[in-house]
Amino acid sequence: MPDAVSSVGEADPPVPSDAGERWPGDGASAQANGHAVEVTDLHKSFGTFDVLRGLNIDFVDNAVTTILGPSGTGKSVLLKHMVGLLEPDRGEVNVFGNNIWSLSESERSEMRKRFGVLFQDGALFGSMDIFDNVAFPLRKNTEMRESEIRDIVTDRLAEVGLSGAATKRPNEISGGMKKRAGFARALVMRPDILLFDEPDSGLDPVRTSLLCDLIVEMHREHRGTYVVVTHDINTTRRVSDYVGVLWQGRLVYYGPVEEAMASEDPFVRQFLSGDSVGPLGME
Repeated sequence: MPDAVSSVGEADPPVPSDAGERWPGDGASAQANGHAVEVTDLHKSFGTFDVLRGLNIDFVDNAVTTILGPSGTGKSVLLKHMVGLLEPDRGEVNVFGNNIWSLSESERSEMRKRFGVLFQDGALFGSMDIFDNVAFPLRKNTEMRESEIRDIVTDRLAEVGLSGAATKRPNEISGGMKKRAGFARALVMRPDILLFDEPDSGLDPVRTSLLCDLIVEMHREHRGTYVVVTHDINTTRRVSDYVGVLWQGRLVYYGPVEEAMASEDPFVRQFLSGDSVGPLGME
């Protein structure tokens, strides 16, 4: 796989030497090349602010890819494009070979059922207990009998260690338990692709480590494509197969996690080490 570019300019973010170059694939059929999601020349602006500026990245199927980068560089915006919640200004997002925005609304809704999402705060409904929160996608999107739903939800809660919290409300459990409940809900439809938007946000180091262990365990158990947005380098080390680094709306590095940690690229090295000296400033 190509490493990142060797230098970072003061004004413009680094880009591949060939503007059409991709990491890690060549943009052909997702299923043929083992890519669950292919993002090609993705542009998105809000007002006069360009968030994504020609982003190219392919997400390997059945792997855990972590997306790193400074705040405001477009990581969460990328996730929203992947699940079809935002429409690109330019470019394409292909999920298992299908361009999301060439689908009809009903087809796009069906495509979204292949995704699970764990939000920063778990996004639980405060009016429901934990069991009903986890059961919600099944009741909304399937015609399963309640007995089937009960069995599935019971299994998912057991997997994340919340069997004893099924009847509690979100305001009665800790932040770490809310994350696990959100994880159980994200898994309940058995998604092909699971997106994590800063899952370690607001957690202390111990609970972050426990969540990382859970992510690794659930991926080993269920497989699928996991995409984790985080700022936490320890989370990256613990859960990742691949690492992508975004800066100013573009991908500046992609590679296996071991190569990322040993990278000599000045931007990647500075971001991973937290050093104040380097191309990344306070802008």
